[in-house]
Amino acid sequence: MSKPSEQIQATAAAAKSTPAKKAPGAAKKAPAAAKKTAAAKKAAPAEKTAAAKKTAAGKKTAPAEAKPKAAPKAKPESHTALVRRARRINRELAEVYSYAHPELDFENPFELLVATVLSAQTTDLRVNQTTPRLFAAYPTPEDLAAASPEEVEELIRPTGFFRAKTKSIMGLATALRDHHGGEVPGRIEDLVKLPGVGRKTAFVVLGNAFGVPGITVDTHFGRLVRRWKWTEETDPVKVEAAVADLFPKSEWTMLSHRVIFHGRRICHSRKPACGACPIADLCPAYGEGETDPEKAKKLLKYEMGGLPGQRLKPPPDYPGKAAPPLGAA
Repeated sequence: MSKPSEQIQATAAAAKSTPAKKAPGAAKKAPAAAKKTAAAKKAAPAEKTAAAKKTAAGKKTAPAEAKPKAAPKAKPESHTALVRRARRINRELAEVYSYAHPELDFENPFELLVATVLSAQTTDLRVNQTTPRLFAAYPTPEDLAAASPEEVEELIRPTGFFRAKTKSIMGLATALRDHHGGEVPGRIEDLVKLPGVGRKTAFVVLGNAFGVPGITVDTHFGRLVRRWKWTEETDPVKVEAAVADLFPKSEWTMLSHRVIFHGRRICHSRKPACGACPIADLCPAYGEGETDPEKAKKLLKYEMGGLPGQRLKPPPDYPGKAAPPLGAA
């Protein structure tokens, strides 16, 4: 019995030790598959490169998005154009304010000089309501120079800053008495040497009491000429020089009245009545204020708004109502 089992074990051992033969077809297929894989690997980078080239070419050839064009810059106004526009504004204001005048009540150069000094930091209306009693008590420079400061202070108290103003008007009265024979001089060089008198006050007196042309640069005048781009200057002397360059000398005094009238009635500091402005089409600042015509009409002052003016004794051609005296209802 042992022989057959030994034979079986020997056969099994032989089978294990003999390597299995590969099928001839499989051996042939393997190399072909390997070649295909290698070719595919080589082709893949080439395809990627081609795709990348296409994308790059597409980026280069794609039209760039059109950028919006910037609005063309407005050309700066030439000096000639500025002169023409400024003079046209003056002509149109002359039609609107044909009755323009100094808004201080006065009977002579001395009264105008004192009233103008008192008008600093207050309204012409308040000065006009105050000066009748002052001039009744002290009608001449000699009278005012000899007055009691306390009495003068009390008379001009309604104008504000009455102590400083008393010093100024009594000082100028003394200077007129002592150096000018009690008369107001008609030269700017002499006027500006008087206490409390600057170029603005001097030109008010020269233009309205002596007929000497001058430009009065007050807060209204300075504000409007900057809005109209006549000048960018803020110093009154430089404003005066810039505006004087735009107009003939004969226009200076009346130009000042018209501009100041317009500033007090329509082109206000905080809320201009743009919708009621007769020179809106010439104004670079149009739109800073109320443009609705009906709303703008409600902003008009003095005779433009149907209200009393600033003078108790206005000129005969004034179209509005006279101002009430101090204390009147």
